[in-house]
Amino acid sequence: MGNLCSNKKKEKTNEKIRNNNIGKQLTTEQVQSENEVKLLLLGAGDSGKSTIGKQLRIIHQLDFTKTERMKAIDQIKNNIVHCSRVLIEGLENFGYEFETEKNEALSEEIKICKISEFDDRVEDLISIWNDEGIKKVLNRKNEIQLYDSCEYLFENIKRFTDENYIPTDQDILMTRVRTSGLIETRFNYEQTEFLLFDVGGQRSERKKWIHCFQNVTAIIFVASMSEYDQMLFEDRTKNRMTEALMLFGEICNSRWFTDTAIILFLNKRDLFEKKIQKVDLNICFEDYEGGCNYENGSEFMKNTFISLNNVENRQIYTHYTCATDTNNIKHVFEDVTDFILSNTLRDVGQN
Repeated sequence: MGNLCSNKKKEKTNEKIRNNNIGKQLTTEQVQSENEVKLLLLGAGDSGKSTIGKQLRIIHQLDFTKTERMKAIDQIKNNIVHCSRVLIEGLENFGYEFETEKNEALSEEIKICKISEFDDRVEDLISIWNDEGIKKVLNRKNEIQLYDSCEYLFENIKRFTDENYIPTDQDILMTRVRTSGLIETRFNYEQTEFLLFDVGGQRSERKKWIHCFQNVTAIIFVASMSEYDQMLFEDRTKNRMTEALMLFGEICNSRWFTDTAIILFLNKRDLFEKKIQKVDLNICFEDYEGGCNYENGSEFMKNTFISLNNVENRQIYTHYTCATDTNNIKHVFEDVTDFILSNTLRDVGQN
């Protein structure tokens, strides 16, 4: 219990530091410069918003540096070890057993495995992944805090240990790295300079810096469609969809953004399409009556988000996205940037 309280206190301190760093990074000149179209990317944790930021670099040929790619190797390995530990914990909490005594013994070693030992542990990690007990846990993965990319990472695990391995763009997209502070991405479209701000998922002190973005051209809010039956990592009693709706409502109706265009990305549509065939949306929304149907479910979810907007005469522009699909994000962003440019020109003509 003491460790749990200590960890929560430490996380709260770290969050305060991150928020202070965001405030230091921002300047009025940075956000209010008139020769750029400024976009603010927001969303709850694990929504996929930072993956969208990475996609923009790929789409606009802003290649990842060699240093970034080499750094991603340890991040990928760390993701795999993390997923293994989450699965082992799930097996123990659900009361399942490992298929073999060997895997049971290996699980104890993996719990304390260091990233530096990863290459020597690959066969052990694969053995745990293929265990029948772990497969039972995967059938209940909505009840544990497992990365969506887990299956991809294990399918490619041996490739990651090749001595000549360099992470591909797709590997980097599938790697979970928590956004800390402020990440800026600049790109050019139709001879116009765009500046995208990706801000970490900080919650408690957002009010201290959110006003710095009041003059952005548009906000892109990313919400995961597939997490309607999952709980927050930081609060196991709160539904992730409920959190996303609450955050969207706060941003949508903030006094700082009453004149700002809001673009909603309902993300992870591929995972949602698979999940809704087995898990009815009414597990989260009691008034949903559309059954296990993708079209009904996605339309209901879109309308639920849009209904939270209280700003008169504002239209919420919605897109269904898959952040790990480069072609999908490319087409969506072409639509978004065309929309933003046309509205910017219209506003200029009215002034």
